[in-house]
This record gives sequence, C-alpha cells and structure tokens, in this order.
Amino acid sequence: MSSAWLLPEHIADVLPSQARRIEELRRELLDMARTYGCELVMPPLLEHLDSLLSGTGHALDLKTFKLVDQLSGRSLGLRADTTPQVARIDAHLLNRRGVTRLCYCGPVLHTRPDGLHATREPLQFGVEIYGHAGLEADLEVQEMALDAVRRAGLAEITLDLGDARLVQGVLGDVKLAPAALDAIIAALASKDVAELAQLTVDLPEAQREGLLALPSLFGGIEVLEQARRQLPKNATIEAALDDLQWLAKHLQQTHPQVRLGFDLADLRGYAYYSGTRFALYASGSSDAVLRGGRYDEVGAVFGRRRPAVGFSLDLKTLVSLSPTSPLRAAVRAPWSGDAQDGGEDGSGLRAAIRRLRELGETVVCMLPGHEHEGDEFDCDRELVRVDTQWVVRAL
Repeated sequence: MSSAWLLPEHIADVLPSQARRIEELRRELLDMARTYGCELVMPPLLEHLDSLLSGTGHALDLKTFKLVDQLSGRSLGLRADTTPQVARIDAHLLNRRGVTRLCYCGPVLHTRPDGLHATREPLQFGVEIYGHAGLEADLEVQEMALDAVRRAGLAEITLDLGDARLVQGVLGDVKLAPAALDAIIAALASKDVAELAQLTVDLPEAQREGLLALPSLFGGIEVLEQARRQLPKNATIEAALDDLQWLAKHLQQTHPQVRLGFDLADLRGYAYYSGTRFALYASGSSDAVLRGGRYDEVGAVFGRRRPAVGFSLDLKTLVSLSPTSPLRAAVRAPWSGDAQDGGEDGSGLRAAIRRLRELGETVVCMLPGHEHEGDEFDCDRELVRVDTQWVVRAL
C-alpha cells in the first residue's frame, strides 16, 4: 500500500540546497544568453496536441503526456521539449525577417525517464538562433554551450561533433521505409556492427560499405580524413565534412582547453537535425550534458521554413555535476516588535534591517525561542546595538 505523500517514480521535490544552486545557475545562464543578444521567451507548459507535436516525430509523441481539455474537448499535451514551441513563436508571433536569437528556461515532462536515474521533469534551458544558414550561427551556438558549462564549473570538457547529412550522403538515391531507416539509425548510434550488417544486407554495395564504415569513424580530428577516404565521394558528404573541419578549426583557436572529438555514427535525433550536431561531455558524467545542432526544418510545419540552430540542457543534471557553490553571506539580527526600537528618529532595529535589505544584504531575524538561522545561509555578521545605533559587526 503506497503512502499518499509519495511522489510518482522519477519525480522528486527539489530541496533548499539544490534549489538554491539551480536558481543561481538559471539566472547565470539567462544573463549569459542576454550578453549574446538572446531574447527570453516563456512558452506555455500546455498546448493543443496537434500544435505541440507538429513535425516532431514518433519519439517525442511517446514522451508526451496527453489529456483532454475540459473546456474545448480537444486533446492537449504537456510539453516534452520546448524547441517546437519556440519555433512556433518565431514563425507566427514574431515573424521577423532577420536573425532572431531566443532563449528559454522552464520545466518539461516526460512519460518515461531517459535513463535509469533520470528525472521525468527536467528543467530545460535552451538557446535558438533563427534566420542565418551559415556556419557562423553554428559556431556561436557551440561557443554559447561551452560558455554555459564553463559558468557551471564543469571540468574536462569534450565537444563531440557530427553531421546528420552523412547518412543522407551515404544512402544517396536509395530510399528506405521509415521503419528500416529507424532501425539502421539505432544500430549506428549503438555501434552494433553485426546488427547493421544484417539490416543492410540487401542494399547496394557502395551504400552498405559506407554505412558499415560509420561506426568506426570516431576519435580526433583525423577522423575527418578517414571519412573522406572511406565514405562515398559526393557533394553532400563533402559539404558535411568541410563544415565539421571549419568548425573544428575555429573552436581550436578560441577554446584550446576543450577536447574536440568526432563521432560520425552518433545520430541521435536524426529525424530532427538537418546538418551539424554536437554533444558536450564533462568529467563525472557518462552521458552528454547537453546536445544541439542545426534543424532547419523545425519551422516548416508552422508554414515558415527558417534556418535554425540551437542547444538545450537540463539544469538539474548540470547542477548535479557542478561544484558546490558557497553559502550566501548573511547578517544575523535579533527580533523586535517595536518599529522604533532603539530610537525615535528612524534609527531603530527594524528600520536598520530594512536599510540593509534595501542594500541587497540577507538579514535573518532570530525569531523568539529560535536561534537556528537555516542551513542555506552563512551568518558571518550580526546586527548589534551600540549606544543608540544599530551597527553590523563580524562574528
């Protein structure tokens, strides 16, 4: 028999220490995004299902909680990803001609967790750049992603690069049924060469050999030259490899401390991405801290196809990997019920406390009978009365 106050599986309360760190990092990342020229948007958690899932594919459909609107009788969904909503905002509500940089931060809900210890309620932070098809936008997004994990204090960063166009280039004119293509993509992502060999047995030799080469194409910058030798020679593949080379060159120049890697078979989100894609890894985590890339088709279902590139991350995961931040310094003060305690000229205790708080100080009053100020504050000073004045002194 379950207790009434137990939460559903993979759903948890966020307690003061973690909540403080999440909120501090949320503010830091939103402020960071603003320094790049990003504008904040706040899409609703709930939308009509047909709008929420437009063009997102089967995977997001399975992740989405669904319910019936008691007002209209229409099917509603609780968002499992914010990017489609931001694409809708760009396409319909803003409808700008030039470059638009948008950022967001809010909860999403998943019907199933992404991993054994994952939450079903991530706090998703993300950035999107619309309107520029050039690699300059890809580079800006990747640099913003690196900036985000740096501000979170993560160490030993690895940026893995790939490109969704490689599979398209390898297949060429060969058309596969969606289920067959999904199975091949899954085998590539897991680097299951035996399964991949079985799935491609009926393909033309050139396409089969190209697909079978992809799982071994991971490592450092040398992977790009290996890919040029082992993959078919065509414009799509050459363009993808040239773009990866260009990005690697610029990232190495500006972020020499970041390890660059390439995994040309990592095609998670293949149905979503249309070009370069990337994932960031950090010390202490076996899975990616964030993922992003180019998805130029994301706005097409809303009637406005615009170049788009961005990334998203889960703030809860990011905080779990980041170093513990110091407690906020605070002033400990006695409690008084007299608004003018200590003076008739406004110099009383409560007036002194108000002035300190207006200056941005945290002042924790010791309520009658309680001397514990809470675990989330470092009371390194106290407010004491000296003669007729209230002054702050170090503890």
